[in-house]
Amino acid sequence: MSPQLIDLLITSLLDTLLMVGVASAIAVVIGIPLGVILTVTARGNMLENQSVNHVLGAVINATRSVPFVILMVAIIPFTRLVAQTSIGTTAAIVPLSVAAIPFMARIAENAMREVDPGLITAARAMGASPMQIIMKVLLPESLPGLIAATVVTVVSLIGYSAMAGAIGGGGLGDLAIRYGYQRFQSDVMAAVVIVLIVLVQVIQSLGDRYVRRISHR
Repeated sequence: MSPQLIDLLITSLLDTLLMVGVASAIAVVIGIPLGVILTVTARGNMLENQSVNHVLGAVINATRSVPFVILMVAIIPFTRLVAQTSIGTTAAIVPLSVAAIPFMARIAENAMREVDPGLITAARAMGASPMQIIMKVLLPESLPGLIAATVVTVVSLIGYSAMAGAIGGGGLGDLAIRYGYQRFQSDVMAAVVIVLIVLVQVIQSLGDRYVRRISHR
């Protein structure tokens, strides 16, 4: 590859990291609280509320069932409203976040369901309030699972960000389509694939290592 294409590859990698980083942060900030709500409002739990649980679960399932490419196109008006544009790295963060939030919520819910019910029962017996149980029992005890869920979400977002290039979302996917596919530059396509593989492997390895360290405490 020419020096110009190498510069484009570096710029595209930074754009991908920006998209994935911001979308992942939004997914964690919104998705984990949604996972908490799904957990505590489920049948037999401390804040049981079937109406809230079913409605929220239905919305999350509906969003998760839409393929990402279709989701990007379907929410273009919302993307324009939020980002003032529907093309580029900033615009791509919107559908990436919308796709990641329900994904994170469900995985976080599964992680919190693995917490020993006896710990929650003991906390309730000692007079702890629901918020105290959530903050001091449910979240700390499910922390390894939540970190693993975050890693899975980040890895998924890397794949989604590559697909965002199909509609001018920027990043490595856009580079692969514009140069690797449309201009038949196989070296660019190969470079993008290698960078994506390395990026996923590094994130997954670091995440797994941190989860093991947290789990051993």
